Amino acid sequence: MGVKLSKKIMSKLGKTNAEFELIEEGDKILVGLSGGKDSLTMIHAMKEQQRRAPFDFEFLAVTISYGMGEDYSNLAAHCKEYDIAHIIHETQTYELAKEKIRKNSSYCSFFSRMRRGYLYSVAKEHGCNKVALGHHMDDAAESFFMNFIYNGQMRSLAPKYRAENGLIVIRPLIQLRERQLRAFVVDNDIEAIGDEACPAMRFDIKAPHARENTKQMLAEMERKFPDLFTSLNAAFKNISVESFFDKEKFSTKF
Repeated sequence: MGVKLSKKIMSKLGKTNAEFELIEEGDKILVGLSGGKDSLTMIHAMKEQQRRAPFDFEFLAVTISYGMGEDYSNLAAHCKEYDIAHIIHETQTYELAKEKIRKNSSYCSFFSRMRRGYLYSVAKEHGCNKVALGHHMDDAAESFFMNFIYNGQMRSLAPKYRAENGLIVIRPLIQLRERQLRAFVVDNDIEAIGDEACPAMRFDIKAPHARENTKQMLAEMERKFPDLFTSLNAAFKNISVESFFDKEKFSTKF
């Protein structure tokens, strides 16, 4: 028996795909599969999209192992049950991090960079032209406000971009809310991997609170302004660059 995907998820996925031309005829896509709710929703949504789409594309789910003795047997069995091509790519990132982390407390960004690099190399190895990541609208909003507040930068997560190595990176779930993805795994009784698999949990270093603070701030803002994320989604597509303080972007030369 297949999984149940809500009409809202598939409708939003289809609209996002059409709007940004994410998945196209002949694509071979590497899908980053951590085993969390976001990437699990993505592989099932892409499997359904594969069935519905009027064009052909392939995808390969790839799980990066950090060399911490992770047990991905349930995840592998899940993919096999639903006929989803899946490989586990073993690395020694955890051992490497032991040395690096002492000098650099930003372990989250370290593991993220390493994981992304491995995904790119596996994509090249398997002849993939695109890499799909499971970021959603809440991630985009958090990224925007974290960059805004902590880095003094107007920056978020693009639905599609070309990496320096030539691969195209896509985010099929970018206009979906996190709660929709959480509901998918709960409604289908799918075992999702949570924070317990985060390699940062193994290090005795105080976790950065920037993301958690931003999550709480956005939750409070949404309580006061229920249409907040709808407005943010619209605003991310409606940017008046000439109205900011970048003199290179002024629409009129004086």
